[in-house]
Amino acid sequence: MVVKNVCCIGAGYVGGPTCSVIAWKCPDIRVHVVDKSEMRIKQWNSDKLPIYEPGLEDVVRECRGRNLFFSNNIETAIKDADLIFISVNTPTKTYGIGKGRAADLKHIEMCARKIAEVAEGDKIVVEKSTVPVRAAESITHILSANTKPGVSFQILSNPEFLAEGTAIENLLNPDRVLIGGEESEAGAAAVAELTWIYNHWVPSEKIITLSTWSSELSKLASNAFLAQRVSSINAISALCEATGADVTQVASAVGQDSRIGSKFLTASVGFGGSCFQKDLLNLVYIAECVNLPEVAMYWQQVTDMNVYQRTRFAKRIVECLFNTVTDKTLAVFGFAFKKNTGDTRESPAIYVCSHLLEEGARLNIYDPKVERSQIEYDLTSAAVTNEPERIKKLVQIFDDPYEVVKDAHAIVVLTEWDEFKTYDFKKMHEVMKKPAFVFDGRKILDHEALIKLGFHTETIGKRFTRNCLLRSSGGDL
Repeated sequence: MVVKNVCCIGAGYVGGPTCSVIAWKCPDIRVHVVDKSEMRIKQWNSDKLPIYEPGLEDVVRECRGRNLFFSNNIETAIKDADLIFISVNTPTKTYGIGKGRAADLKHIEMCARKIAEVAEGDKIVVEKSTVPVRAAESITHILSANTKPGVSFQILSNPEFLAEGTAIENLLNPDRVLIGGEESEAGAAAVAELTWIYNHWVPSEKIITLSTWSSELSKLASNAFLAQRVSSINAISALCEATGADVTQVASAVGQDSRIGSKFLTASVGFGGSCFQKDLLNLVYIAECVNLPEVAMYWQQVTDMNVYQRTRFAKRIVECLFNTVTDKTLAVFGFAFKKNTGDTRESPAIYVCSHLLEEGARLNIYDPKVERSQIEYDLTSAAVTNEPERIKKLVQIFDDPYEVVKDAHAIVVLTEWDEFKTYDFKKMHEVMKKPAFVFDGRKILDHEALIKLGFHTETIGKRFTRNCLLRSSGGDL
């Protein structure tokens, strides 16, 4: 087989960017990205894409209509394809066995059944979604049980390692590409086909071939290790605040050790996004299922520390504002889970804002990329409140950061957008209630400069002696 047609089922954060880059780097391959959502496909075919990623718009604009196509015609795309990526959502289950931990594979199964139903000829099916170990085996069973005469399938695992905000750069210059396949002659041939696609721009030495199950576990393990580093430095940040140490200095000293390195050692209000939490919980569930409770408890602590960090930050805001935020206006800078994306999935901002709203605060929110409707949905969903109408009355969303701070008691930084560092904080201080506070949950601002302007400044992993005028004990600092 020579791959001439590629189909991707799922036009989300993984499928859209991945297949756009494939189309860009492989002009002789026709790439069809399909999805059930008519709205999402309309957005991919419009001037305003459904997701924001630096560089993505240029890639799509160059390839769309040439060898990159977005449509709802799933069956035709499957029939025409030589290779099919499954890039659908695999959220954490909210019901039944494994609720709150296991991955929900219903969309994966639906894709497998649809492929078996309409496929004509041989197909390579590539599992691109994050899935638990041996999910490929489940896909194989479904396809094998429904295979028609003259049709055969090879199942590959090709996990994504994209960081939102740098997804295009990650795709163009990956640290590695993993391709897992069946350890057979047919499996090796299928691996070679997918390798050939990536070889259009990825050097062979960066393409790692391994068993399907090792590939699946490698994805979960990679995200677990990264999340572990974030929770580790956040645990140290709590110690720093209690002892008078500076977590930035500690992280710098630790990161100088070549065995450890400096990446993912920036303390913050916590990690978010669609992968870390989900993959950690998935790993916990797998460990429990194979009777490894100690392993499960170990990884559970990583996500527990993340919950503790964002809760601790929210409580610190209340504590510093004289132990009450009821009817006080707080200006929230940032709602996305990280900069350079409009994605809010598992964003620490959701949980910090929900805690403050529960305390009766009024929130003025500004984010340069997150849609107003998304912020409203996240803060009023049943997952975070049973009083959506009350929440709506307490939240205002702004397009101008200077309007957000008017008559606000404090600024709360929850996303590390670069533009926040460029603001005229002197101008902001003049229109805020006094004493004016800044709570920097991302450690991106010049704290000494803010103090000189008159702000009472709080950040992660460091205490400033002149701040937090009143503690819960009633004492002054």
